Order: sequence, then C-alpha cells, then structure tokens
Amino acid sequence: MINRKHIKTFSFITAAALMMSVASCSKSNSGTEATSASSEKATVSDKSSSEVLGSDDIEISREISNDEDGAHAIEADGETSEYSNLKVTKTGDSDSGDEADFYGDNSAIFATNGATLTLSDIVVNTDGTHANAVFSYGDGTTVNISNSVITTTGNCSGGLMTTGGGTMNATDLTIHTTGNSSAAIRSDRGGGTVNVDGGSYTTDGKGSPVIYSTADITVSNAVMESTSSQGVVVEGKNSVTLNNVELIADNNTKNSDKSEYYQAVMIYQSMSGDAAEGLATFDMTGGSLTNANGDVFFVNNTATTITLEDVQIVNRDADGVFLRAAAAGWGSSGANGGKVNLYLKDQDLTGDMIVDDISTLNMYLSSGTTYSGAINADNSEGQIYVEIESGSKWVLTEDSYITSLTCDADGIELNGHTLYVNGVEYTQGTTSSGEAIEIISESFGRSGSPDGMPGDPPSGSPDGKPGDPPSGERPEGDPPKGGPDKK
Repeated sequence: MINRKHIKTFSFITAAALMMSVASCSKSNSGTEATSASSEKATVSDKSSSEVLGSDDIEISREISNDEDGAHAIEADGETSEYSNLKVTKTGDSDSGDEADFYGDNSAIFATNGATLTLSDIVVNTDGTHANAVFSYGDGTTVNISNSVITTTGNCSGGLMTTGGGTMNATDLTIHTTGNSSAAIRSDRGGGTVNVDGGSYTTDGKGSPVIYSTADITVSNAVMESTSSQGVVVEGKNSVTLNNVELIADNNTKNSDKSEYYQAVMIYQSMSGDAAEGLATFDMTGGSLTNANGDVFFVNNTATTITLEDVQIVNRDADGVFLRAAAAGWGSSGANGGKVNLYLKDQDLTGDMIVDDISTLNMYLSSGTTYSGAINADNSEGQIYVEIESGSKWVLTEDSYITSLTCDADGIELNGHTLYVNGVEYTQGTTSSGEAIEIISESFGRSGSPDGMPGDPPSGSPDGKPGDPPSGERPEGDPPKGGPDKK
C-alpha cells in the first residue's frame, strides 16, 4: 500500500476497486490515478548497493498519469507531502520553454512555494517536450527523493530539475534520459542546491550532459555516463562537487558551431542571463573520470577553480589534451578566454595543457602529485604560473612554455626537453620563485545575443542549452496552470 502523509486532512474512499484521491494532485487537472495489485518484486532495501536499481525492483501500489499540456501529475504547493510505491506517467508538451525550464511548467512532479515533498520507491516516466521528471522551484522549497527510477524520452526533459533557489536531495536513484538537451541532473535560472548520493545516471541525447549546473551541485558515490554529450557542464558562478564518483563521458556530437572541441567537462559562461558571472568551481575527490573523445577539461569565457584529489584520470583520445583554456563562440572576441586555478593533490596525471593567448592558468602541484605532460608546447603565449610543492614533480614530455615558476631543486624533471620560463631556459636542479597570476572573474565581455550551451537546436528543443533562449523577466500574465505565482 502506498505510504503518504499530508499536513491537511482529507476523506478517503477505501474500497480497493475505486479510484483514490491524492490531495497533492488536486491542481494537476487532468491527472488520473489507478491502483494496481501489489507485486512480489524485491524492495530497494533487499538489493545490493552495487546493483543498478530498475523499475521492476520497486513495488508499485498505485499509478498516477497526466497527459495535459503544461500540467503536472503531482504538485506540492506550499505544503508538506509524502509519496511512496507509486508510478507516475507524464505525457504532453509545454508551449513555452522558459515556463518549463525556469518555472516548472509541464513537469511530472512539481514542488513550489516553500513545499517539502518526500518521494521514495517511485517510478517516473515522461514522454513529451519540456517534460522534466521531478522539479523543485523557489527559495524554501525542498524535494527529497530516494530509491526511485526516472526515465525521460522527450527533448528538454531533465531527470532532476532545480531552479529559483530550490533544494533537491536525492539518494540511490536510477535516471536515464534519451532526449536532446536533457541532463539527468539539471538546473536553470536562479539555481539552487542539489545533493545526490548513490545511484546511476545516464544520458544519451545531444546536448545532454549528466550534470548541467547553474546551481551548487554535489554528487557522491554514484556512477554517471554520457554517451553523446559532455559528462559535466558548469555555467557561470556555480559549482559541481564529485566525491567517489565514476564518470564516463563520450562527447561525440556537436550541439553548436561555437567550438570545435569535444570534452568531458566544460566550464563556461553563455552570457544568457541564466547564471551569474563569477568564479565557477569543479571539485573532484576520489573516483574516476574517463574521457572517450577530445579533451578532459575545456574552460571558456569564465574563471574557474578546478581541484582534483586522488582521482583516476583516463583520456582514451590520444589527440585530446587534459586541459584546454581558450576562446570559443561565447562572449566577446578578445575577452573570452578561460582563466583557471588548477589544484592537483595526490594526483598521478598524464596529459598536455593548452592555454591560448587570452587565457590564464595557475597550476599547483601538492601532496605527492606527479604530472607528466607538456604545457603550451606550441608556445601559445597564454599566461601560466606553475607552483610545485616539495615532494611533487612535473615530468616534461615535450618542450613547454610558461610565464612564472615556483619549485625546489627536485620539482622539475626535464626528461630531455626544454622548459622556458618567461622566455628563459630553465636549468634542471635549480630552485625558482615566481608569482601567481591574478585572475579577475568578472573580466569577460558580453556577446551580442544569448546563446546558451553549445548548440544548433535539435528539433523541438532550444538553442543547445536546457531551456529556450531566455527572454529576461518572466512574461507578464497569469502563471501557467499548476505553476508557481508570477515573479
């Protein structure tokens, strides 16, 4: 039997053959429910934590469906609700990308206005354009979801969606999205806080990273894989933190003509208005990051701090580099490079780095890190500072060109190559003392139009970033049916 609590009092019809009333769905209009016989499937608690949870592993007591364009199957509006052992099916489209992606229009499950919504042992399937599965909107709104399976098939249909300062807490989920511009863990204008622990998260669509962050997103003890897009995208003054995560990215389709590069992790600023300008952060501790095509990291038109500690890094593309900080099609030409603080702690890392002439890198090697690679082997003229703590080492694999260096006598192994520091050849076995390069995160120019994430729009989707091109303030008029109050 479904386990549900609500702060209001309602009347129930207990006959098993009759339709049951769900208080939190009272605003979903055309939503329908149907009870189903209890299954003998194993519950999540019976499964090994190493197994991927499937829909057949969840005991379903009831079904709720909604096929109305723009409406929800379940809505929690300023209230506290709990649902479990439930299957939710959502079809129908949204006629406004902004309303869907910023404010929750057409999402299967929607919480707003300070609601607290708790979901466990549920299955959510959506099939429609802009049909996000589970949506948390607004300051004070919290969605807690655990031991559940989410599948979305339409374009612009994320698994977990958080905007407007909402909070999303997720534990042991299986999420699979197949549409274009459909990140498994997704945020948009106004951001918020997302915490994910455990589970499996897979995306197959163009422009569909596993994580698209305009929020503060933390994922721990999970397996994540993208088969077409980047694994992670961070936009603007936002963050992604990965703890003991296995991330596999195969970015092999272009969602834009703004960049010629493929990458596993992209950190950028689109200038669309969806993410504040400022320092982006990407932190990864433990686990592994495997890149199947192109570069591991690409930074463009923003400043960022990247911290890697005891992470297994594998780049299967022999022609790809570990880090590329360079101009692309976002921002104003001449002011849209990448500015990077890179901290490597307890790392064994191999791969080249390229910093173009309008980009900056400060790289810090500590805690016994060994870095093998070349930096700007083609003398790309970017500003580069390298600091090597005692006990760490840089082993050159080609001639390299940097601007400033701090190291002790054992910090550099030339390995038969030449290191140039501000145009002067470095002599192995000597100490060096330099200064880091100041990185100003607000120094990026604006482009003439809001372009979003890489992309020519797939059919029925926006211009390559989750959501249609933003129009600035929310449109005047009544809010969408079942949606939050107008801002």
